[in-house]
Amino acid sequence: MKVSDAIIKCLENEGVNTIFGYPGGAVLPLYNSLKNCNIKHILVRNEQSLPHYASGYSRVSKKTGVCISTSGPGATNLITGIATAYMDSIPLVVITGQVKSNCIGKDVFQEADIIGATTSFTKHNYLIKDAKELPRIIKESFHIASTGRPGPVLIDIPVDIQNQDIQLDFPKDINIIGYKPTYKGHIGQIKKALKKIKTSKRPLICAGGGVLSSDACKELNDFVEKSKIPVVNTLMGIGSLSYSSPYYIGIVGSHGHSFSNKIVDEADLLIIIGARVADRVTSGFNKLSKCKDIIHIDIDPAEVKKNIDTNIPIIGDVKVILQEFINLIKPIENQKWLNTICEHKKNYKTKKLYNNNFVNPKKALKFLSDSLNKNDEILVADVGQNQIWSAHSFDIKGNRRFLTSGGLGTMGYSIPAAIGSKIACQNRRVISVVGDGGAQMSLCELATISENNLKMIILLFNNNRLGMVRELQYNAYGENSYFGIDFKFNPDFIQIANSYNLNTKKVCSNHEFEETLKEAIASDTSYLIECIVDPNFSTL
Repeated sequence: MKVSDAIIKCLENEGVNTIFGYPGGAVLPLYNSLKNCNIKHILVRNEQSLPHYASGYSRVSKKTGVCISTSGPGATNLITGIATAYMDSIPLVVITGQVKSNCIGKDVFQEADIIGATTSFTKHNYLIKDAKELPRIIKESFHIASTGRPGPVLIDIPVDIQNQDIQLDFPKDINIIGYKPTYKGHIGQIKKALKKIKTSKRPLICAGGGVLSSDACKELNDFVEKSKIPVVNTLMGIGSLSYSSPYYIGIVGSHGHSFSNKIVDEADLLIIIGARVADRVTSGFNKLSKCKDIIHIDIDPAEVKKNIDTNIPIIGDVKVILQEFINLIKPIENQKWLNTICEHKKNYKTKKLYNNNFVNPKKALKFLSDSLNKNDEILVADVGQNQIWSAHSFDIKGNRRFLTSGGLGTMGYSIPAAIGSKIACQNRRVISVVGDGGAQMSLCELATISENNLKMIILLFNNNRLGMVRELQYNAYGENSYFGIDFKFNPDFIQIANSYNLNTKKVCSNHEFEETLKEAIASDTSYLIECIVDPNFSTL
């Protein structure tokens, strides 16, 4: 059997039914085999978007996302998307073509060392040198990507090897020396944590993206209901507990709710579950590790004690450990603490701006949240002000999902990730929220929406500037420091979207938005709404 055919058989054996790709000379054999199989191929418009498509697909389908690109510029175009998946622990298998084996290192046409380029932000990567190793390597790649702390794995395959013949033999077992993720938490540490929880007066859970990666939302909810411990979320942890839960507080960190950060400061015990506790989170706290006890639960031992001191580290799978907690925990008496939290939330004043000449993005997103009634919608936010407006104003309840680029903060993420999400679950409504800056990094992907007859809503908040960067400049240097953030020329987004056969409308007021959103929800095709936003409207 030709190696290219064997690769497809191996992918099918791993349950792959959708691949996102962009062909080129170094993957011609692979594409020739791909055309004769049952795997659906989604042709994107720019390789830079490929990992984002696969990421959105993976996060919604709970499967490992797969994407394919050619060598050289095709492979290097994947780099930012791979790093994005790595930072946010998204399982991907990325397949790149490579020049002929005897040409590697000779700087031939479209050669690039993609292995060296991605080593620091892949869980593992392989350069194929022996065709007979491919079935084992593909199986290992899916295993590595999806187990332990999930992440991207890259396989680089020279074009001459794709054309070779091998005897296909699917490996039955996987035994990777040195790779043995810990799933079950140490019972001694678990008991120590439960003892600390029992004596705590103001316990608090900080739930991160690891809860979602581990598919442990039900376990978190059951643990919270039984223990009566309130919960805050990191940006990546949004959706791990429903906003409608009486124990849900809000988002923490530099762009979190001020009352949430205040509650973290007042807690005497912080239980961190599946979160890296990076600087975007800790910048909202005061003396985090010095004034309280900390329990940190994570499957990746490298993340525990990396950013903050931890009294009780528990290494293992969040889902498994929470099941142990549920079995052993007893409700604690913390009504006074819950009452204090309610007072903080009640005294929180949101900034309101009702300007009839502009759309209030917070009000628009709240109206969107209230207008959708299935509670299984998927909102994919880009990076920038739109990301924070979405996180604060769109209620995540029921089976709703909130997707965004958290760790790397990659602009241009929303549109391709939303398309990947829609392809994974075509029976669920998908909304892409993006700013005028991020939109211009992935507008060409609108073609994929029309080509695949997808029904989505895109909210494009246009303030003719890089609003988040403007806020950062103000915070760092003051009001007269703005530079390089204003778009003196923006394209006509409506005409561009029309050229891709999307329904469109530009709106300049809250009333116009509400009427147009109703049209978009009722529409049988994809709909882009350009919302004109006050350039001075801030995130918080």
